[in-house]
Amino acid sequence: MNILTLQNLCKTYGKGETKVEALKNVSFSVSKGEFVSIIGPSGSGKSTLLNIIGALDFPTSGKVTIDSRDIYTMKEEALSVFRRRNIGFIFQAFNLVPELNVEENIILPILLDYQKPDKHYVAELLGILGLTERKHHLPSQLSGGQQQRVAIGRALATKPAIILADEPTGNLDSKNSKEVINLLKLSVDRYNQTLIMITHNQDYALFADRVLHVEDGMVKELGGGAR
Repeated sequence: MNILTLQNLCKTYGKGETKVEALKNVSFSVSKGEFVSIIGPSGSGKSTLLNIIGALDFPTSGKVTIDSRDIYTMKEEALSVFRRRNIGFIFQAFNLVPELNVEENIILPILLDYQKPDKHYVAELLGILGLTERKHHLPSQLSGGQQQRVAIGRALATKPAIILADEPTGNLDSKNSKEVINLLKLSVDRYNQTLIMITHNQDYALFADRVLHVEDGMVKELGGGAR
């Protein structure tokens, strides 16, 4: 079952001589429970692609379907609710709320949606992420690796249709990077989570089931990774 489908996706910035084609007729699908990594040089269109999948930016043309919903036919408010409930984000810069502790940061997306957190699921996430003993700590009291684990927990908390990770190891040393990649892989295997990850690291890209290469706004399939 395809959880995500892109059809003839194009994104153009500017006009005339300043026109830049960031994405050119991109089409591919991702199955539920699949781990896909996206690689490519800086300025190739990777982040633009991820932002459009995540409904943070609008395509110039083309279609994005998530969990059978054509997301760019939705009105702004409905799209905002859909994004909050169905798309989890993991950023390079962690983006944690400094005044909230670990547990509060993880359940924040649920509270923003006026829902009640599943205490057993949250406790399970804290255990898997190795954060049980630190659930009352503030982000400033955590290492970079621990902060990224909190960000992973926050993305998993709403049990979204897909998780989008933009250079999740970009601010981490090699030891913490490997731990984060292993945790992301575990989330795919344990929760049948669908994960799309941008990375500059070819070795980490190979942890995915499939690797896509973006260059000059075009996407090419590189085949399987799955270490």
